[in-house]
Amino acid sequence: MSTASTKNGKGLISGAIIGALGGLIGLGGAEFRLPVLKGTFKMPTLEAVIFNKAMSLTVVAVALLFRTKSISLDQLMGHLDIVLNLLAGSLVGAWWAAGRAMKMSRVWLDRIILILLVLLSLVMLSEAWLPLHNSSGGLFMPGTATVIAGVISGFFIGVVAALLGVAGGELLIPTIVILFGADIKLAGSLSLMISLPTMIVGFFRYTNADAFQILKTEKSLFIWMVVGSVIGAAIGGLMVGLIPVKALMTLLGVVLMISAIKTFKHTRQTSDATV
Repeated sequence: MSTASTKNGKGLISGAIIGALGGLIGLGGAEFRLPVLKGTFKMPTLEAVIFNKAMSLTVVAVALLFRTKSISLDQLMGHLDIVLNLLAGSLVGAWWAAGRAMKMSRVWLDRIILILLVLLSLVMLSEAWLPLHNSSGGLFMPGTATVIAGVISGFFIGVVAALLGVAGGELLIPTIVILFGADIKLAGSLSLMISLPTMIVGFFRYTNADAFQILKTEKSLFIWMVVGSVIGAAIGGLMVGLIPVKALMTLLGVVLMISAIKTFKHTRQTSDATV
């Protein structure tokens, strides 16, 4: 078997596994894909982020189409104010962060990604043990405070989405539920409506980077990983309920933490070697 075929096979399998895990817990799984792109496929950091961003954009677009079957478009349009509120911050955050990432040294980009992965693992662990299903009512009374909080939250979510190449659902869903008091199932669909334009902005910003060429040089790998992700997400969705979500999210939170620590060790060795 050729090297290219082996790589494509790994892309299909890893995409399917990550997609299935994402389908089981209701997330895209891009936070797990990034360490795989860097570790298994040996992509440089910025190239891995851009590749992950393109993957997330494709998967979220597909997911949004399927979600419209469970929640009507009219219902989503009825909460357009939440979408626009968070987008006002996330679009700016994604544009700014992508621009900074292109100018940043790879060592510092690795360090920031490490911190963000650790924070996401802690968010995942907290969501596992502090479920949001019973949340009712927004954090503030509807008004200026909620709008300002939404813009600020959106900005930081946009930053995370741009720097990791993720959709940001693990941050958007709890934000929508806690800040606006939305139902968690509705929040899942609203998060996709926010993620898609946010990722498009970050993706467009990255087109100015030399690292954007990774999508041409690894076109075949990209296609196979997308196929695997879609298949895996479908399988994961069908398996919902077979594995306790709390146990699964706890395990995945720990796995993400370990991946982040391994990235930190690699970064530290690289920075030490350049001194």
